[in-house]
Amino acid sequence: MGTNDTVGHGDERQTREDLAAAYRLIALLGMDDGIYTHISARMPGSHEQFLINPFGLLFREVTASSLVRINLAGELVTPSDYEVNPAGFTIHSAIHAARPDAYCVMHTHTIGGVAVSSLDEGLQPCNQWAFQFYNRVAYHDFEGLALDLDERQRLITSLGSEKRCLILRNHGLLTIGRTVAEAFILMHNLERACRVQLAIQASGRKVREVAPEVCERTARQYESGGSSANQLEGIVREWNGFCRLLDAQAGTGYRQ
Repeated sequence: MGTNDTVGHGDERQTREDLAAAYRLIALLGMDDGIYTHISARMPGSHEQFLINPFGLLFREVTASSLVRINLAGELVTPSDYEVNPAGFTIHSAIHAARPDAYCVMHTHTIGGVAVSSLDEGLQPCNQWAFQFYNRVAYHDFEGLALDLDERQRLITSLGSEKRCLILRNHGLLTIGRTVAEAFILMHNLERACRVQLAIQASGRKVREVAPEVCERTARQYESGGSSANQLEGIVREWNGFCRLLDAQAGTGYRQ
């Protein structure tokens, strides 16, 4: 059985295991980009500190104990043999500082995500996965590699105070979650929505349009968790399923 991410987030050990599982799952699903991109999780009980991947490790190599603990100034809180990706610090420190609800921040460079982020029209409401994000995705224009700390305020302005998904133009995807599980499930569905859109566009066929009110209704259904009591309960069930898949196919070494 995999980890069990809850709204309470648990202690540091649970947070480390959940975050390491997310790294391994992104790799297992082919959504990683070598040693680049990043997922972070806020330290339980601390608004000023978060965990992020050690720069130089592949996602499939990340373990709970290897995750780097840093503060909002980019300083190591506990000793580590690894550095932090500067672009990772720029993006993640900005969001953790500005959004109290951003327990987990996930950023990817996937083929589908980068492709759709490079389209002028962005993500289109053309399939069920995309309806989840109807009027719920923010966009941030490309400014070069995310190394300039001055970009942090502009990034936060683009994201706003409520949206959980950000498409970084010509760059990739970003999701934020109240749990690691939520950030992961949002990213998984957002990537699939992008890939379906690209497949439709490649076909050259006309998209069957869905009425705006139906798109909005579907997005609200996703937010309510469908038949579950709430969205987070449904997400935990799906997350636990992915963790069982991870344990079966890649082992439990990420917990070390």
